Amino acid sequence: MSKISNTDVSLSEVHGSVETNVKGNFWKRLFAFLGPAYLVSVGYMDPGNWATDLAGGSRFGYQLLWVLLMSNLIALLLQSLSARLGVVARRDLAQASRELYHPAANIFNYILAEIAIAATDLAEVVGMAIGLQLLFGIPLTWGVAISVLDAFLLLFLMQLGVRKLEAFILGLVLIIGGAFAVQMILAKPELSEVATGFVPSIPNTEALFIAIGIIGATVMPHNLYLHSALVQTRKIERSDTGIRRAIKYNVIDSAIALNMALFVNAAILILAAAVFHKHGYDGVSEIQDAHRLLEPLLGKSYAPVLFAIALIAAGQSSTVTGTLAGQIVMEGYLRLRIAPWLRRIITRLLAVVPTILVITIMGESATGNMLVLSQVILSMQLGFAIIPLLHYVSDKKRMGDFAVGFWAKLGGWTSAAIIVALNVNLVIQQLQGWLESAGTLAWAIRFIVIPALLFAGGMLVYITLRPLLYRLPQKKAKVPHRDFTGISDIKVPEFKKIAVALDFSQADKKTLEHALHLGGKSAGYILIHAVETAGAWVMGSEIQDLETRSDVKNLEKYAQQLQEMGYQCEAFIGYGRAKKAIPLLVNEKGADILVMGAHGHRVLKDLIFGTTIGAVRHAVKIPVLIVR
Repeated sequence: MSKISNTDVSLSEVHGSVETNVKGNFWKRLFAFLGPAYLVSVGYMDPGNWATDLAGGSRFGYQLLWVLLMSNLIALLLQSLSARLGVVARRDLAQASRELYHPAANIFNYILAEIAIAATDLAEVVGMAIGLQLLFGIPLTWGVAISVLDAFLLLFLMQLGVRKLEAFILGLVLIIGGAFAVQMILAKPELSEVATGFVPSIPNTEALFIAIGIIGATVMPHNLYLHSALVQTRKIERSDTGIRRAIKYNVIDSAIALNMALFVNAAILILAAAVFHKHGYDGVSEIQDAHRLLEPLLGKSYAPVLFAIALIAAGQSSTVTGTLAGQIVMEGYLRLRIAPWLRRIITRLLAVVPTILVITIMGESATGNMLVLSQVILSMQLGFAIIPLLHYVSDKKRMGDFAVGFWAKLGGWTSAAIIVALNVNLVIQQLQGWLESAGTLAWAIRFIVIPALLFAGGMLVYITLRPLLYRLPQKKAKVPHRDFTGISDIKVPEFKKIAVALDFSQADKKTLEHALHLGGKSAGYILIHAVETAGAWVMGSEIQDLETRSDVKNLEKYAQQLQEMGYQCEAFIGYGRAKKAIPLLVNEKGADILVMGAHGHRVLKDLIFGTTIGAVRHAVKIPVLIVR
């Protein structure tokens, strides 16, 4: 099988890789779509949620349950809109924002998105480290350091395919849900008291801080970027019927996955209320304290073990979302792609370094406040993700008949208004507290912090008003059109110079077959191979080691045999990394198209060098034919 690569799609390595046009009943068709929302849902039950849920339940009992329910409803609406964006427009949120705003504003949005991803990863790092400490007694700083090693988990899972990745995540979600179901049974909460928690109320300023943290932990900005890209892993029929079917099944997928996340979050808050608040422990916001108190209060030795296992599963499952979201944000805003392992390391180090510093300076007791603060940071950045999403999916010129209707717009803008209003209230109260306690450092707040916040507020106003007051040149989404314009003027390209990248593997024969089929005997063929030895990196064409001489000899044999068969052929060797050497030769020789085998590297080399195909096709300006 072969395909022409597309350099402007989200998660190109798995884009359109899952077939949804399956025969069978409703459940078989639904099963083909199930999956993206489960990857998104793990962000709704990560360790950051635990901290805010524990703090809310232990301090205020069941009173903040309504915040969880409201947050879940907002999340369901926004994730459904995010999925609609990906299905209809075939864009992720970063790409959509790039169309809506000036490049300078997009740089600002990109920086905020990276901060949100770093805050998310901080919660995962701390939660994972705490889970390892509780279960195995590993010191917290060592646990944080160990969390760096899971940087390669996502890369391994992506090699297996997106469906295997989804199955792995679903397994961890079921472990988390099962662990809390058992603890809920042990806690025996009073259902009548639980019901009172769904009546809206904010007892005091501290409750507002925790409520905003819960919203930030539940509706996470990076999940909006993630969902709009993940739904594009499904290959759907590009017709009115096919798109409507995809939207419907993705809404069902979101509803199932997010309700599972709501169960987990509600279970944590109810557990904290029924066990800690009920017994007078109203200051439990540290996960370690919750773990320590579970056994004496519930009377079961396995309760804290289940708690720790669920925490590790939550941290581990959440680790995939930051990397994928980081890749989507970087490619969407900057059109910059780096090797997945490097992206993972960067994301993780942004969380690990400050975490170790805080633990070293302030002690392990600071981890609970770090988790809550990370969720408040996420909540404060929500407006910058929600508003571009609402503008894009509401625009009939971009979304056609699939633009959202009045009620969805009303719900979306009401949600955005609630979130922004809560955040403004929180910022004002926080500034007042800082000014009162700052003393001689009050000048820093007046001349650094306040101007920075005013600038952010001004940018939020700009992001809200820009699409309404000034229409940028519009790139209409590729949605089905009612009128067929015809293709009578279509031009079939003729390839005169065909570059063929070879790696002396079993894939070479099929690669050459496709190349020869494209050009026949009238085209010229440029055979390319890159020598990737350490010596070749340093010495370039001056290297004369055994591997280089062997590669030159093999490539010349290919060229000689093709010439004997009547084909015009030349052979050229590149030196150093293939992802740099191949584009250099292709551009230098003026090729019209590049033909490559799908996978010359194995997993180990991918970890070291990154995926060659992805890098090469971004570095050349000609079509790339990838042969599997």
